[in-house]
Amino acid sequence: MKKTLTELKEFILRGNVLDLAIGVVIGSSFGAIVNSLVKDIIMPPIGMLLGKVDFPNLYVQLNPKAVAIAPGTTLAAAQEAGAVTWNYGAFINAIITFVIIALVVFAVIKLIAKLQKPKVEAPAEPTEKECPYCYTKIHINATRCPNCTSKLD
Repeated sequence: MKKTLTELKEFILRGNVLDLAIGVVIGSSFGAIVNSLVKDIIMPPIGMLLGKVDFPNLYVQLNPKAVAIAPGTTLAAAQEAGAVTWNYGAFINAIITFVIIALVVFAVIKLIAKLQKPKVEAPAEPTEKECPYCYTKIHINATRCPNCTSKLD
């Protein structure tokens, strides 16, 4: 039992497990911010442009014979009355939220990849060449090989 607890402690204290836990916490907070952005900032102006449409209250009642509700009833009131609803307005909000999160994740990953890409330096000009006769390395400006004394081009 003690060995298992020790292994568990080592597993939890590994860097990648802690990084993952931190990522999950930050990701859930980011999701809440994006949900608020879509629900409270983006969708109201879109609803106004489309003729005062309130997206969270867009639904279709699936059981109109069982429960009678007045036209224009809010989603919460319809569900409280026992209506079975198909909430396509909430689905539209979820799609827009997903697209925004996907765009932000794409941008962050692209930025990280750009920052992590090693800078490729131009290769340095050669300072040595090889003697074609004795194959030793000599200075690039040499006109005669110091090893075999051959005349070079």
